[in-house]
Amino acid sequence: MARFRNKKRAFVKPVLKKQQPTVDHITGDKIPKSFVFSRGKLPGALRQLQMDLRKLMLPHTALKLKEKKRNNLKDFLNVAGPMGVTHFLMLSKTETAPYLRVARTPQGPTLTFKIHEYSLAVDVARSQVRPRCPQDLFKNAPLIVLSGFGTGEQHLKLTTIMFQNIFPAIDINTVKLSSCQRIVLLNYNKETKLIDFRHYSIRLQPVGVSRRIRKFVQNHQVPDLRSLQDVSDFVTRAGYGSESEVDDEAATVNLPNDLGRVNRASTKSAVKLQEIGPRMTLQLVKVEEGLCSGAVIFSEYGISGEKKKKRKLRRMTNRKMRKIWRKISNQLCELPMISEKFGGFGLSFGQSLG
Repeated sequence: MARFRNKKRAFVKPVLKKQQPTVDHITGDKIPKSFVFSRGKLPGALRQLQMDLRKLMLPHTALKLKEKKRNNLKDFLNVAGPMGVTHFLMLSKTETAPYLRVARTPQGPTLTFKIHEYSLAVDVARSQVRPRCPQDLFKNAPLIVLSGFGTGEQHLKLTTIMFQNIFPAIDINTVKLSSCQRIVLLNYNKETKLIDFRHYSIRLQPVGVSRRIRKFVQNHQVPDLRSLQDVSDFVTRAGYGSESEVDDEAATVNLPNDLGRVNRASTKSAVKLQEIGPRMTLQLVKVEEGLCSGAVIFSEYGISGEKKKKRKLRRMTNRKMRKIWRKISNQLCELPMISEKFGGFGLSFGQSLG
């Protein structure tokens, strides 16, 4: 009789993905999450802009969100509830211009922006001499800064509240400086009614330290001293800086604690902003009460224009209903028994509808 051999199987521990928290453990507020997707077909440049916006919204967004042609808004809304998604960012393209809609789930409101101009993150990096994008740059949510929105108008107040709630709130007393690595800036121009949308990375540089010494401390590499007579020449040698490293007194801060190997506590550090993209020029054209539906709270072209659209739609609906009632009345007249009894009613009813 054959004997069965017991094979020893190695136990493989399953890899568990670390789930992101839904509530901030310090402030206790719900962490906002977002979906960035398109409505309709987009050209290649706008598809890349969609990926740049997803990267901007990290880490509280779905970077690899897959969408199909048959997906409608209700499909995304059904998934958003269990996943704790609070905002939708929707890109669309018409014959005149591309549009960006920012909506609060599940009941709105919805802000529609017309994109006048935009630049991709790749284009911004190509325009720079030293583009900067560290690996851990997108581990934390960006800060949000709004400028020029304090005019007192109702639609601008709503825009301010919407963008403030897209990103997690911070507590100044407990926030870690190492987590503040990006910033989103929105500047409203009262004259042109345009919003400049910018995305920057934040870095700190110690004041009074040459770039040569700073690079030596950060890179942990032995410098090349073959062409120098003494070590002091490496420290005091001029001509290694750049014109962008001029220390501005208004852009310096005193750090409360150490940040990295170069920036030490109780020392002055210069705050440097470097654009990483994407860049957009937006115009608020419409505010709807619901999720891409409902009453129009604000319209750049006037509420009368929206009323004309609704009146036109109502007129088209009435015309279709008249056609249906004519067809029904004709079918009733074709029946012999009903035509004798209700012929006059059918004729008068058809005439009144005509």
